[in-house]
Amino acid sequence: GWAGGYPEIVKENELFERYYRELGIVPAGEWDAFMAALREPLPATLRITGYRSHAREILHCLKEKYFRELQDLEVDGQKVEMPQSLSWYPEELAWHTNLSRKILRKSPQLEKFHQFLVSETECGNISRQEAVSMIPPLLLNVSPHHKILDMCAAPGSKTAQLIEMLHADMNVPFPSGFVIANDVDNKRCYLLVHQAKRLNSPCIMVVNHDASSIPNLQIDVDGRKEILFYDRILCDVPCSGDGTMRKNIDVWKKWTTQNSLQLHGLQLRIATRGVEQLAEGGRMVYSTCSLNPIENEAVIASLLEKSQGALELADVSSDLPGLKRMPGITKWKVMLKDGQWFEEWKDVPSNRQTQIRPTMFPVKDEEKLKAMNLERCLRILPHHQNTGGFFVAVLIKKSPMPWNKRQPKVHQKFPQRTGDAEVTAANSGNGSDCIIEEPTLAENEESKKMQELQNLDTEQSKKEGVCGPPPSKKMKLFGFKEDPFVFLPEDDPLFIPIQKFYALDPSFPKMNLLTRTQEGKKRQLYMVSKELRNVLLNNSEKMKVINTGIKVWSRNSDGEQFGCAFRLAQEGIYTLYPFIHARIINVCIEDVKILLTQENPFLSKFSNETQKKVKDMAMGSIVLKYDPDPEKPHDLQCPIVLCGWQGKTSLRAFVPKNERLHYLRMMGVEVFKAKRKEEDLEDKTEEEVQHRLVQTEERMDVEDKEHDLVPKMEAQIGEESSQSPVKSSAMEIENKIEDLDQFSKNANSHVSQEAKDMDASNVKD
Repeated sequence: GWAGGYPEIVKENELFERYYRELGIVPAGEWDAFMAALREPLPATLRITGYRSHAREILHCLKEKYFRELQDLEVDGQKVEMPQSLSWYPEELAWHTNLSRKILRKSPQLEKFHQFLVSETECGNISRQEAVSMIPPLLLNVSPHHKILDMCAAPGSKTAQLIEMLHADMNVPFPSGFVIANDVDNKRCYLLVHQAKRLNSPCIMVVNHDASSIPNLQIDVDGRKEILFYDRILCDVPCSGDGTMRKNIDVWKKWTTQNSLQLHGLQLRIATRGVEQLAEGGRMVYSTCSLNPIENEAVIASLLEKSQGALELADVSSDLPGLKRMPGITKWKVMLKDGQWFEEWKDVPSNRQTQIRPTMFPVKDEEKLKAMNLERCLRILPHHQNTGGFFVAVLIKKSPMPWNKRQPKVHQKFPQRTGDAEVTAANSGNGSDCIIEEPTLAENEESKKMQELQNLDTEQSKKEGVCGPPPSKKMKLFGFKEDPFVFLPEDDPLFIPIQKFYALDPSFPKMNLLTRTQEGKKRQLYMVSKELRNVLLNNSEKMKVINTGIKVWSRNSDGEQFGCAFRLAQEGIYTLYPFIHARIINVCIEDVKILLTQENPFLSKFSNETQKKVKDMAMGSIVLKYDPDPEKPHDLQCPIVLCGWQGKTSLRAFVPKNERLHYLRMMGVEVFKAKRKEEDLEDKTEEEVQHRLVQTEERMDVEDKEHDLVPKMEAQIGEESSQSPVKSSAMEIENKIEDLDQFSKNANSHVSQEAKDMDASNVKD
């Protein structure tokens, strides 16, 4: 059979069936159901981001509007089942449906629902994520004060969950915890940045390292340099992926046991490096999307054995009630791709001992095996709850690892700047069956080499508050050269007009402001939490940072005449708002609708209360705040904070298109518009769609020329905008929002070369 010019992949693999039948990971009598489930397409699943204050509003909108419209709908003769919430995911924030991604994209009847999913995903309010992928972050039991490392983070759906958990209390703009998200692939790091930036958190840092040798970081603790140990580590390692057969159908023809044999050593090294960096009492979740015990129980058993009691498997059988899981297995065999089986290491011939390693076999000592409690691992089988296949193990660290016990802590007093001492990673390249007994010697040698490289660049990198890219020459061979992270000095004159213009609270942490340029005009100001500032300042030479911080202010070249050269950025407004005491205008819901559907509406269109507040306020950047009225339960019941600009005769909102659409949907305004034929996405490839997602950044990042453009725009829209936007049709609203985007593009052509340069570097920023 051929479909679309390509031969259909036959979902059969004799070696796969032979291997897993023999291992017995599927309960007796369930094999046919297991294989049938693997041949069915994976249901689409989505997760509502839990830390946003309007998560409940999105859930209400989904249930009462979009899901109801799917009732009794048929697509290609297939009845669309009503989406169901995942019974084990808290607060009904995760849902699945039998609609495949292909049907969602192609079917005209589902176009409205698909547009909603795409738009809300780009805003960061919804994540389309496989159900089993949601499990590891939930089992980490994250609290807002935890220091978290995500070792193999790209593409970033689990990272997003971790960020949400840090921001469980939205009244705290700067949780004391943070997430360091790492990936070895430089290009995938930028996809990770895109995912993380949707959540607008000052507590996330994306770094680019090999997870198996990720360096030890240092932090300043009361004037001493100490090694940073993490409270929580997510170790979602690269794997053969045979649990993903339902969505990655190439696995059917490519599957062989060789994949697992080749990955086992890397998986063990990454997991070993993870537990080395875990704090005592901390928790690490090891996970794969593979069903193979060579990648799962064998890695955990080897780690437990060489930890000599420092690690234990946590019993999570009572966590996530409603999730059907199988216990870990304690007996398995190793098979080569030619079908040859081995039950013990001693049976492996010498010519095969490079492919098969001793750590791949189960522990023979029954007492040791029983003490490991391997049955506490979780294996998710596809046919139990219509999901993909998955494996999870939760490890708790009770004491330092045996090979780290002699590793000294660094206690060096240093002034409030980047120190001179370096603590490099403990050598974890110990293969799959050997342990480095004297890590301090390896550290000393590595430190000497690193010091020689660092001395070349010491003068520049040690300036107060400057965190440059790592000087290692090897790093520069791969990926982009990153701009430095430069923290604003405490006495920087740049900040004084900003503080005065917005009447910032004295508690505002101005030391956490940074830019990405060391020389010339500062175009953007970003903000990180004080804990990430500590990490950045003390590790700039050893860590390749791809991105951190959220944008809070953007330079406006003509802003000086209004009292401040920097306007507020929507990306960071929820973090900044608690500290701003001036230039805040409280607006009613009708005003919000006007702001989101018209560009530069005249002041006369707003409520009398808004007009009075604006009358005595100077031109420039403003905050527009909507507070829900509990006496009007049918109105939007979550607060909204928007960035805006007050002109001479008008008021506008600086909000990206998808965020505008989001707020309008939450207010019950219909924003759907059917695609025009020439815009049909049928001919677009998956890569083009992904490229469009990655390029969706806030379009208002360029310098504002509002005072020149307002009269022109007012003349253009004067007659049209005299109609009430609340009564506009969905087509008109969508057209107006597209006009807003076009207006922003036109504005771009009027700005200086500086703004063009900034726009070109948007992806990196």
